[in-house]
Amino acid sequence: MNINRLKRVINSMKEKNIYQFVITDRMSIYYLTNINIHSGERFLGLYINQNNEVRLINNQLFPLNNNDIDILYYSDTESAVKKLSKFVRKDKNLGIDKVMTSNFLLEMMELNIAESYLNASSCIDYVRMQKDEDEIKKMIKASEINDKSMNDIINFAQAGMKEIDVLEELKLIYKRNGADDAGFSFEPIIAFGANAANPHYSTGDTVIGDKGCLVIDMGCIYDGYCSDMTRTIFFGEPNEEAKNIYNIVKTANERAIDKVKEGLKFSDIDNEARSYITENGYGEYFTHRTGHCIGMDVHEYGDVSSIHHANLKEGMIFSIEPGIYCKDKNIGVRIEDLILVTKDGHKNLNSFTKEMIIK
Repeated sequence: MNINRLKRVINSMKEKNIYQFVITDRMSIYYLTNINIHSGERFLGLYINQNNEVRLINNQLFPLNNNDIDILYYSDTESAVKKLSKFVRKDKNLGIDKVMTSNFLLEMMELNIAESYLNASSCIDYVRMQKDEDEIKKMIKASEINDKSMNDIINFAQAGMKEIDVLEELKLIYKRNGADDAGFSFEPIIAFGANAANPHYSTGDTVIGDKGCLVIDMGCIYDGYCSDMTRTIFFGEPNEEAKNIYNIVKTANERAIDKVKEGLKFSDIDNEARSYITENGYGEYFTHRTGHCIGMDVHEYGDVSSIHHANLKEGMIFSIEPGIYCKDKNIGVRIEDLILVTKDGHKNLNSFTKEMIIK
């Protein structure tokens, strides 16, 4: 059990007048307890209350040797919610998280196990947004592996290969460079030519040609923490418009990063990148938010968007990944780095070059 993280969650519960909280998000449970169980459709819940009482409700098919947390087991012939109801205070409100499935929530309501039910996700989400020293070290290492792997995969990629060939090689590269065996932090995007103009393209059998852009959006896991970065390279000499688009995206990325410091809003960072791209005539081709928060999950609560007005705080880590996607011209460019908010500004977790690469 990570006592410091637990205290931060309980303090947040007290601030929001939430007496008790059942967390069912697997990664949030792992974050607090260092217990990582893939329970599938079976209920797995961490119960916490303001009196520092903590219990894990777990199916007996997943036995644990853990002495620092009270574990309540149930079988497949028992109701996990009925087990939970034995210690939930019926006269108090009960916080639930955003991933709890409706079948369990409806059973709680039918059994009337609490006075009322509240969305308490923010009590854990905001805590996870601010990384502690141990988390930051792991994410720095994950990004170091990603930087080296980006260099290796760019050297590997050649005209005549299929996108999927590059993806398969990336698996081997990550393993050689020390990433977790768990594999990718998300399914990488290897997108050539017209495919590069689709921000969420699924890597396929397209052959990399002698001329065109290749977007590589990739991430690995190190000690349970995710990395994520994107670079765009060119095969053959790009035309002047493609060069111009690349330089606009690169500058938008750099300007947004330079702006990062405590006290600014996430929306300020989005505006910096978006305004620059718009001023240069490509605003309508920047079709997504500027970034997302990241940690144990590759996409965690919080994003760098025009509608997220929360303040940046020390310890937050998020991506800055502006892009321009011109489907009619078969041009797509995205450049992405992970940025840590520090006491005196920011730190870019990625060091791989953003200068134009032409193969």
